[in-house]
Amino acid sequence: MKLVIGNKNYSSWSLRGWLAAKQSGLSFEEIIVPLFGENWEADRNDGQIRPSSGKVPLLWDGEVVVWDSLAIMEYLADKVGRDRFWPKDDTARGMARSMVAEMHSSFANLRGECPMNVRKRFDGFEPSEACKADILRILGLWAEARSRFGSGGPFLFGTFGAADVFFAPVVSRFITYQIPVPGFAISYMEAVWEHEWMQAWINAAEDEEWVIEQYETVG
Repeated sequence: MKLVIGNKNYSSWSLRGWLAAKQSGLSFEEIIVPLFGENWEADRNDGQIRPSSGKVPLLWDGEVVVWDSLAIMEYLADKVGRDRFWPKDDTARGMARSMVAEMHSSFANLRGECPMNVRKRFDGFEPSEACKADILRILGLWAEARSRFGSGGPFLFGTFGAADVFFAPVVSRFITYQIPVPGFAISYMEAVWEHEWMQAWINAAEDEEWVIEQYETVG
């Protein structure tokens, strides 16, 4: 399998696809296509990201191509067994699926005001009221998942799974923009940030030479 991703420092969707691939336990080749780089238009039109009209991540599995991080995760879950990604308990699984779907489709204000930038730390960032509402909603979801289903470990549903894959970029954003969060959220964020796969991603992001200037300042 081949997983095509963007810059590790900036591409939140790539992080989700990459974590999903790691969670699957399957071996894969990683191909980085720098976002907005000098070959970006050529890659979009003729390269390995053409099927998705230039969006990353994409997963190539032989002749099969899957794009969109949620589709990639579901494709991999079909291959290796859904229990590797989702809680076994029906009630927990229902909430986990809902949280992943909401993260996939919502929180536009947080995304817009706080682009992912793994290497950066911004002082004095003040989110808009709409962004604050997104943050409070996320913290509420985290709190409910942890209190109801998190007894088996430090992650949202105890063990690392689909929900953590999808909220990992949010953890990165909260750290970058130094968003104040309650103690339970700090503990959860530390567990995600210190996970061996996240540490591998972070180290690679710090070693990247590409810089996208629009994401280097608070708008």
